[in-house]
Amino acid sequence: MPRPEPSTIPAAGFYTVADSNFFPGVVALLNSLRVVGHEEPLFVLDCGLDRAQREMLAPHATLVSAPSGAHPVMLKWRAPLTHPAQVMVLLDADMIITRPLNDLLEGAAAGRIVAFESGVDRFFPEWGDLLGLGTSQRHRYLNAGAVAVSRGVGMELLELLRDGLSKVDVNRGWYSVLEPSYPFWLLEQDVLNAVLSARFADRLAPLELRLAATFPFEGVDLVDEATLRCAHQDGVEPYLLHHIWHKPWLTVTPENVYSRLLTRLLVNSDVALRLPKHVRPLRLRGGLLASLERKRVGLQGRRAHAKRMEDRQRILARLSVG
Repeated sequence: MPRPEPSTIPAAGFYTVADSNFFPGVVALLNSLRVVGHEEPLFVLDCGLDRAQREMLAPHATLVSAPSGAHPVMLKWRAPLTHPAQVMVLLDADMIITRPLNDLLEGAAAGRIVAFESGVDRFFPEWGDLLGLGTSQRHRYLNAGAVAVSRGVGMELLELLRDGLSKVDVNRGWYSVLEPSYPFWLLEQDVLNAVLSARFADRLAPLELRLAATFPFEGVDLVDEATLRCAHQDGVEPYLLHHIWHKPWLTVTPENVYSRLLTRLLVNSDVALRLPKHVRPLRLRGGLLASLERKRVGLQGRRAHAKRMEDRQRILARLSVG
């Protein structure tokens, strides 16, 4: 795979992956980065955006073509390997950045691999052998949704992630079957942790899980909608909101701090890319009718949410294996 010449490599860059279903999420991610002050380039691996979506994104992000046939979660390595920056931050497309990520950039620039704890304790001693990496050293299991790394460390890490994912049976992954005892059931997240445990355990800089607040965002309040600032009840401000599980632009979910900011980031006039009304469901528009629609679907969402939380707890209870 060709490497760019040093003169073309930016000081820092952000990377995400999206298909047409995740387009609103990517736009919210882009706009949130710009609102909190990040002007670094955003690279979007295009895994199936439609023509209109590409045209809207193109002035604001570098679109990178994805190979056909591979699941998007298996391709996180591709855009940063083909378009590296001196510091690279990989972000999921269901995230909203709520404060500057300068601490992550600085930690990565110092040679650390910066990521957030995941909330599960998952380790398989055979990880290293299965990937041909040797002995695995147990460490705090990290979430693959937001990872910051320097180019010096990152190119090796990303190449090992690419090679490891090529050895995974995707049909045994989380979106196909409920088989958490499979060492790579969480696909790219398990492979990332396997690579880290075998080759980079001494370079990790784990951040607390609460600094990357996750759905259902219990105890997280919106402090300032204009600046996107959020805080836990003790005043600690997360760097981002991560809407794991069901996405509010795809299905009915209860209103939460993410969905409130999502609407703001898709609608308000101060964002880099404002989505046309016709590409947003009514509940993600501005105005009185949209507000009433959010209240209506909120009742449906709470009922669906209760069932989803039961399913989530059942899965989480089985995740901590190894």
